[in-house]
Amino acid sequence: MKITQKSSDDLTLIVTLSIEKDDYTEKRKKILNDYRKKADIKGFRKGMAPVSFIEKMHGRAALLDAVNGIISDGLNNYITENKLNIIGEPLPNETEQKPVDWENDESFEVSFDLALAPKIEINLSQEDKIVYYDVEVSEQEREKYRSNLLRQHGTLKNEESVEEDDFIIADLVQGETRIEGTYIAVKSISDKKILKSILGKKSGDIFEIDVNKAFENETDRAAMLKVKREELAQLDPLYSVEIKEIKRFASPEINQELFDKIFGPGVVNSEEEFSNKITERISAEYAQESDYRFMLDAREALITKAAIALPEEFLKRWLFSANEGKFTMEEIEKDFDLFLKDFRWQMVRQYITKEQNIQLTRENLLDHARKIAAYQFSMYGLNNAPADQINHYAESLLANEKEGKRIYEKVEDDLVIDYVRSVVTLDRKSISAEKLHELTK
Repeated sequence: MKITQKSSDDLTLIVTLSIEKDDYTEKRKKILNDYRKKADIKGFRKGMAPVSFIEKMHGRAALLDAVNGIISDGLNNYITENKLNIIGEPLPNETEQKPVDWENDESFEVSFDLALAPKIEINLSQEDKIVYYDVEVSEQEREKYRSNLLRQHGTLKNEESVEEDDFIIADLVQGETRIEGTYIAVKSISDKKILKSILGKKSGDIFEIDVNKAFENETDRAAMLKVKREELAQLDPLYSVEIKEIKRFASPEINQELFDKIFGPGVVNSEEEFSNKITERISAEYAQESDYRFMLDAREALITKAAIALPEEFLKRWLFSANEGKFTMEEIEKDFDLFLKDFRWQMVRQYITKEQNIQLTRENLLDHARKIAAYQFSMYGLNNAPADQINHYAESLLANEKEGKRIYEKVEDDLVIDYVRSVVTLDRKSISAEKLHELTK
């Protein structure tokens, strides 16, 4: 077998394999013998049918198998022996491939397109600058966070008359139906006229209300009436409301006992430290979003710096072939720019991982899987799931091929970005939370 190559362009090769009869004769004969051993043909003992009979039945299939096997082995060996670093998979050449007559030809010539992985070189130093956004915590945000924190540790006290921020505990009556002890948040009343009529009412007062008008939010209305949401349409909306209690939030006294309750003993010892701790907490929450924005900007900067040229037309064909017709060429064209960006980032990430000898340990992967597991448990209200339960679920995530691959790539991403952050200069810029939200959308 003779193999030749020539450059199609800087990024692709055309490799041609010329196969003669002597290259495949023995392999074809072995395939026919295998057919004969397995053949169970009427009139002959199993495995004893005449060779000419097997040749007639399976000759062409054996030729195809033999030649294709030689092509596959020859191409793979050629790539290995010549240390060709290719991307994607070899594809049949569409311009130089000669027609093949499997019925009459004894020699065959097949050509393949190979895309060469471009060489990457990225030298990072402090001279490289990447923006890192520090969120400015406004006084309004501090006050909102402080108010919510105090509300979490405050109490509800009984009051004589209704105000807009109060809660009413009431019985709703409709004929023989009585819904006892339902909670009504006064500010959730959407009809202004009804809201105004309730303000100032006292415990023991009884009044009529149209719940459909008063509570437009069907989820809130269903909870108040203690029914399923789909049952609302069947209900008469007119109810008699009897106020049993009026509750109003009372802020806790700001003292050392409160500081210790919120932050732990001795962590905060004054109102000034209390205010600073609130700022610290808000900043920590925004830091996650800042880190995410930095990751996006770092990826963009590294892709630009690497300036990786790719054989785009080859990659389109490869995507179409690899997905076995699941996507049309039009669909591939539509999302191709996003694919190229992601593909280039994968190459950059792999380059840095190799060059810097970044090691992904099983503990790295398991730790990230635990975070996913804990988050998913919390979505179902299990905020303090047992450690063994989280570990078991984390192990199952890693064992799943699809999830395991996703976790591996995310951990590798994080480690590479951590390295980049340690090397480059962070061009720190202050930004409002709203502007950062817009950037990360």
